[in-house]
Amino acid sequence: MELFYTLQGEGVYQGQAAVFIRLGGCDVGCVWCDVKDSWEAEKHSKLSITEIISQVNRYPARLVVITGGEPLMYNLAELTNELLALGKHTHLETSGAYPISGNWNWICVSPKKFKAPLPEVMNQANELKVIVYHKSDLDWAIKNAKHTNEQTILLLQPEWSREKEMLPLIIDFVKDNPRWRISLQTHKYMNIP
Repeated sequence: MELFYTLQGEGVYQGQAAVFIRLGGCDVGCVWCDVKDSWEAEKHSKLSITEIISQVNRYPARLVVITGGEPLMYNLAELTNELLALGKHTHLETSGAYPISGNWNWICVSPKKFKAPLPEVMNQANELKVIVYHKSDLDWAIKNAKHTNEQTILLLQPEWSREKEMLPLIIDFVKDNPRWRISLQTHKYMNIP
């Protein structure tokens, strides 16, 4: 769908320069998705891996984030191998609804109720980022955290349009459950992509 250079706005690597590769195609269908244009893959032009790598090489960042849509709808082995050969740090942002393909330095799983994550993907997550749109999403977070490993970093992130309502609940939750952390969409505060 697009390739752009910005700062990682969310999660553990927030604030770091990153090249984003956003792949078109998603069948998860979150009602609050902020990139619904990514859902229909056929609306977007196809690029070869060589063309993608050429665009990535225009930027000095080591961090490359592959996101979507839902990127794991595709086999990402060749793309990630090429990026790793260039010394890039490969990051995946996925709902976890499809099996892992590719070679990753970092896997962020953001599970969605609309299409539940696979347990084997959850167990490989370096970072679990649960979007909190409603108070019941805190229970969803606990349920999904049970499928992660001990090193997985657990994050709660208020959905942008409901941040004012959800953030106080998340703060109280983190104080009661100190293994969890808060992730904010800092790129939206900075008004960057």
